[in-house]
Amino acid sequence: MGRFRDALAQHGLRAIAEVKRRSPSAGDLRPDADPAALASAFERAGAAAVSILVDERFAGSPADLAAARSASGVPLLAKGFFSQRAELEELRRLGADAVLLLLRDLDNSQMHELMTAADELGLDTLVEAHDAEELQRAVDLDAAVIGINARDLSTFEIDRRAQLELVEAAPRDRVVVAESAIAARAHGAEAELAGADAVLVGSTLMRAPDPAAKLEELLARPLVKVCGLTREEDVAAAAEAGADLAGFILARETPRRAPAVLPVPDTMLSVAVHVGEVTDDGADLVQLYARENGHRSRDGVLLRRGREVARVVDRAWQEADPTHLDRAGAAEGRIVLAGGLSPENVGEAIERVRPWAVDASSSLELEPGIKDHDRVRGYVEAARC
Repeated sequence: MGRFRDALAQHGLRAIAEVKRRSPSAGDLRPDADPAALASAFERAGAAAVSILVDERFAGSPADLAAARSASGVPLLAKGFFSQRAELEELRRLGADAVLLLLRDLDNSQMHELMTAADELGLDTLVEAHDAEELQRAVDLDAAVIGINARDLSTFEIDRRAQLELVEAAPRDRVVVAESAIAARAHGAEAELAGADAVLVGSTLMRAPDPAAKLEELLARPLVKVCGLTREEDVAAAAEAGADLAGFILARETPRRAPAVLPVPDTMLSVAVHVGEVTDDGADLVQLYARENGHRSRDGVLLRRGREVARVVDRAWQEADPTHLDRAGAAEGRIVLAGGLSPENVGEAIERVRPWAVDASSSLELEPGIKDHDRVRGYVEAARC
């Protein structure tokens, strides 16, 4: 496989940053977009690849691809509506490493022909599906990189739930890209936990005052969780501060027990915290601890639809744990670091452990279950620096 596929297959969630001046559904996004400057900035901001719209319906052209190639060394994806080998030949000559092929527009015979041509030209292909039938076609065509678009290109409607179900259903031996509808870090995290290897982000970046800074924000780690929420006003404060995960403790042995999993804004994921057993509470994720001597175990797991997606490295129940950060730093995989974190120490803890997410609760309170909004803001700010 080529540079594009290899760049997306690296460990952790990768990002394809897209350059497009306009969208058929949203109109003008960034009419003065400079593909060379943006591609270079996206590369510095950590993009694994850059997508260039070369179709006039997006106010793009093949010249934009050449300009991006002159300024950036990352793999470039040419996006448009391609159906001829000659088009692929031109794109390769102008510097493309990969091309988009739409299952919506091409039958299996045409797809096979273009995929073969791309391979002969040294191009990777991003084969895009938006429903279960198209996903199965991509699998049957042996597509190595499959894009799952949350946007129906016929109606322009977005359905992230349907997208995540398709991402989850895609074979794990393929590189899977979640396309469209990525506007917050929580969206990328949700796609990652469903099984996506990468996300493609376009409109969100083009609308931002500083597209490269927005990309860094979407890629930033760790995710920030505010736990022990019991009131809607505290959820709102956590969201306004920029937290990504809202935790609701449903275990019975705590004064921070929430009445239910409260609604959260689209920019956040809800996490139900259970000890011993799990109930169907409608949360996006579940943080589960075993029950030991009437309390929770030291460590736990993070579950999505009953499947473990991360480990929670915590401290023993109401005990000091001098080995806490060392244990977390030595753990493998996605790590949620919890236990004793506060605005004062979360930055140092992140520096030592490099966790996938951080989780704080009691240090952010005025009293059990009631958050101090100033400390919530301080904690989120310190965790995101």
